[in-house]
Amino acid sequence: MARILRVNTRNKKVTNEELTGDYAGLGGRGLTSRVVRKEVSPTCHPLSSQNKLVVASGLLTGTNAANTGRLSVGGKSPLTGTIKESNAGGTFSQKLAKLDIMGIILEDKPEPNAHFQTLFINKDGAKFLEIPEIAGLGTYDASARLFEQFGSKVGIMVIGPAGENTRLASSIQFTDPKGNPSRAAGRGGLGALMGSKKIKAIVIDSEGAKAPEVADKEAFKAAAKRWAEILVNHPVTGQGLPSFGTSILINIINEAGTLPTKNFRDGRFDKAADISGEKMVEFINQRKGVAKEGCHAGCVIQCSQKYCDEKGEYLTSGFEYETVWAFGSNLLISNMDHIAMLDRLCDDLGLDTIETGTTVAMAMEAGIIPWGDGQAAIDLLKKIYDPKDYLGAIIGNGTSFTAEAFGVDRVPVVKKQSLPAYDPRAAKGVGVTYATTPMGADHTAGYAICQNILKVGGDIDPLGKEGNIEVSKNLQIATAAVDATGFCLFVAFAVLDTDDALDTIARLISARFGINFTADDIGKTGIEILKDEYSFNRDAGFTLAHDQLPDFFINEELPPHKVKWDFTAEEMQKAKVEI
Repeated sequence: MARILRVNTRNKKVTNEELTGDYAGLGGRGLTSRVVRKEVSPTCHPLSSQNKLVVASGLLTGTNAANTGRLSVGGKSPLTGTIKESNAGGTFSQKLAKLDIMGIILEDKPEPNAHFQTLFINKDGAKFLEIPEIAGLGTYDASARLFEQFGSKVGIMVIGPAGENTRLASSIQFTDPKGNPSRAAGRGGLGALMGSKKIKAIVIDSEGAKAPEVADKEAFKAAAKRWAEILVNHPVTGQGLPSFGTSILINIINEAGTLPTKNFRDGRFDKAADISGEKMVEFINQRKGVAKEGCHAGCVIQCSQKYCDEKGEYLTSGFEYETVWAFGSNLLISNMDHIAMLDRLCDDLGLDTIETGTTVAMAMEAGIIPWGDGQAAIDLLKKIYDPKDYLGAIIGNGTSFTAEAFGVDRVPVVKKQSLPAYDPRAAKGVGVTYATTPMGADHTAGYAICQNILKVGGDIDPLGKEGNIEVSKNLQIATAAVDATGFCLFVAFAVLDTDDALDTIARLISARFGINFTADDIGKTGIEILKDEYSFNRDAGFTLAHDQLPDFFINEELPPHKVKWDFTAEEMQKAKVEI
């Protein structure tokens, strides 16, 4: 039976618990949010001993079903004060599942002067190790030393200097199949929570372990075959994303007039072609990089890549649309190599690229560095390595904190989390998601860009109000369920357009566990997850007043469409499940 590994970070006691009671049948986001709801005080300080960091593999992770290698990380967010689930790829989740561990709960908190520890987990159990030489290192050097010590086949979950110093924008990084710590549980500052527990890294060695048992092997095999066909045959998951990665969206979103430019002043960037997925692939091919690879084993979408510098040396991977936007059009930077270096720095420091890009925009608004100056942005981020550098400390604490520090009043945040790469005035379905998701502004919580711009799964006017509340609600429910399975969220493109996709997912879950799980149960799963999350936020003090975008979206017209945000917080309550 799948189990939970409960880890007390103060007394270093590790216990195994069966996944029973309120946690029975849960995985991924379903498990992280349920544990946080049941075990964490909603009013606690996020960096206190009362908060817990929960790591959970998905229900289908560890099987051979395509694209099931994702992982959920949860806790009370140091950045927002809300409940938080952040999702990541890499090799860690599948190795966790092979050890028959559905979740890890890090609880309590060591003394402030305690040394950072590494938690090592294999088939024989778990133990704390003190590896002083990795303390303070960036994630690349720390991971390299951990691979040297434990072998190249382990999976690594690690924080960088930002997390060690509990900076509010800090991420948790996971190593990919090439050993690079390029996959991030980025949003919500959960790296700071891990840092508060004095855990530098968790290393998973699944050598000698077996894949999870499948109750009905033949039924699972048939469903897995159909599932792979669904993903490979869809034009987005089978052609667009594998060809140009997620940055294929740059030109599409720019043409749609919803690419936020110069801190959400315009919907189009006149140099978008210079930072597009097409341009990225051109550079990759010229420099002998890799334009198509997966972030975990069993990925058939293959939207990751290896991006090299002008000398042909590896610079970064997992070079995503959101990152390219955050450091590109958002800051008026059009040099792809500068943007790639900023991505590399964020991975190494352990910082969320979306939050950090918008934070740098606050520094530009304040005149700390000039708009469009990529090298100045690089130099600014490097200051975060030094825990005593006050400017670095400010930037490492995210958009809202930095805006307050410098007196900036144009601050694109909801619940103190920065908006991602779609202007909500010209993509109103995703704007509803930004405002109402329990997570703070988060496009992945209900990606209405599908219907607003890409016309996948429907066609809803991105500039009007009609249909956008309903589509956001439906997508928030569906997304929560997907996050519980271990599937990559990009499977949603194919699911929305394929009649038997939900039934196929239900067949996979039924065959895996030997239960009767239906397509209707998928929706019920998403609703239950959102109930846990919304009720936590309610008890933490969040109200209807927090479910709205900043005033400048309401007061300013967005070129080129000349549209404003025109939903009230009261209207948007229909996008939330009842609790």
